[in-house]
Amino acid sequence: MKKALVTGISGQIGSYLAELLLSKDYEVHGIIRRHSTPSTGRIDHIFADLRLHYGDVTDASSTASIIDAVKPDEVYNLAAQSQVRTSFDIPVVTADSTAMGALNILEAIKGKDIRFYQASSSELFGGIYGAATDETVPFCPRSPYAIAKQFAFWMTRNYREAYGLFACNGILFNTESPRRGETFVTKKIVRAAVRIQRGLQDKLFLGNLDARRDWGFAADNVVAIHAMLQQPKPDDYVIATGVTRTVRDFLDAAFGYLNLDWHKYVEIDPRLFRPTEVDMLLGDASKARRVLNWAPKTNFTELVAMMVESELESR
Repeated sequence: MKKALVTGISGQIGSYLAELLLSKDYEVHGIIRRHSTPSTGRIDHIFADLRLHYGDVTDASSTASIIDAVKPDEVYNLAAQSQVRTSFDIPVVTADSTAMGALNILEAIKGKDIRFYQASSSELFGGIYGAATDETVPFCPRSPYAIAKQFAFWMTRNYREAYGLFACNGILFNTESPRRGETFVTKKIVRAAVRIQRGLQDKLFLGNLDARRDWGFAADNVVAIHAMLQQPKPDDYVIATGVTRTVRDFLDAAFGYLNLDWHKYVEIDPRLFRPTEVDMLLGDASKARRVLNWAPKTNFTELVAMMVESELESR
């Protein structure tokens, strides 16, 4: 039985990855931070099958101790301060968790026979390109979050080249699901649409409606994440659908599913714009299709419908 250690296991992607690993008969361990209120809602349904450890990737000592105790075959680092807009307000916290957290893990597994996955982000590209971006396109990060992710990306590649680690970067484009955090724009839209339909909310305040994103389904993307660590040699991969839609398109799909006209309810709040905007992120996952034999199964319309239906059932 293989052992996997997942940081950020209680997050959206972490929960789907944990499900996938359990389905493949892994012994699944996770690192979670201690909170005064429970933060494991996304993994409550598989809680009994997991082995959870209190820790924090910003604490190098506790991270190393957990890895030494678990002795995992694979480590998946999904831990981060992942809100791009928030990273402008708390850049130091973002750097600590997103950049230094990855380095702490790399140091802890250096010299060990452990395969490592680093969660990279399409924000590395900065949205300055008018076409789909693949693994060969230079980075141009435009937020503290993206800069911290770039540090983690290059550290992962450096440890692979310098120390022979089996270490991979997965450059995931926007990953969505019914388990998306409520401060992210897709979840905000879906939740507001349902609340407005039920008369519980009057307005939805948003920022840049013209931002274009490549939105994929988390359960599809974790299949690619796992596949990276099963290859004969480590490498870096873009994971994306290859289709881009605007925030307006997401509003059309979510509100339209409920037969609502979003124009009646949405107002623009300038405070929600980023200091440096990223206009478009579109991925080219040709390498993942070719090497990992991976392709997304869920299209944009299906994804939005799934999110709305889940919100309807949970409220």
